[in-house]
Amino acid sequence: MRKAVTNRLRPKDATLIGKVTNDPEDVPDNLGLADIDHFAQFIRGTKVPPRDAKLASTQGAMAGEVLFGKIGCSACHVASITTASAGTVIDGGTFVVPAALGNKIIHPYSDFLLHDIETGDGIVQVGPQDTANKLRTEPLWGLRMRPRFMHDLKSLTLENAIERHRGEAEHVSREFRELSEAQRNALITFLETL
Repeated sequence: MRKAVTNRLRPKDATLIGKVTNDPEDVPDNLGLADIDHFAQFIRGTKVPPRDAKLASTQGAMAGEVLFGKIGCSACHVASITTASAGTVIDGGTFVVPAALGNKIIHPYSDFLLHDIETGDGIVQVGPQDTANKLRTEPLWGLRMRPRFMHDLKSLTLENAIERHRGEAEHVSREFRELSEAQRNALITFLETL
């Protein structure tokens, strides 16, 4: 049974069997905050693990970073982006970007866009039917802390995750396969710094 996280925007659970219920815990607390507000504060306060600076300063990691861009990984896994300006209204008007989060340079190694890499699940994203097999680019920050890779967690190694990229990223996995063993190792070393 799958349930949605209820909140003031979606106040009722909709399960796969069609049962609809109210959740008593969705009442705001004595601070005026509902569960979703506490959850949002928690997520906003959770930091991404910093890069492994010692490993990142090695020749292998630096060579791997160059290869990351050269073979095309950085087209979708963008190293740096700037957050929206403070005061920008997002999520249909439910959130205004505060000064603490506005105009900040972050290093997610993602463009956060939808791409078809032929590992999609057929679920339509917010948008038209052609998004059914597209996936949002997974941010690579904190990658070294993960035991499994890709959106479906079916890749147990970074090499396998790279090789599974097809569709729009077919050229990247092909370029990766054509690297020498030393170059592949350097690229993996770079990824292990994230």
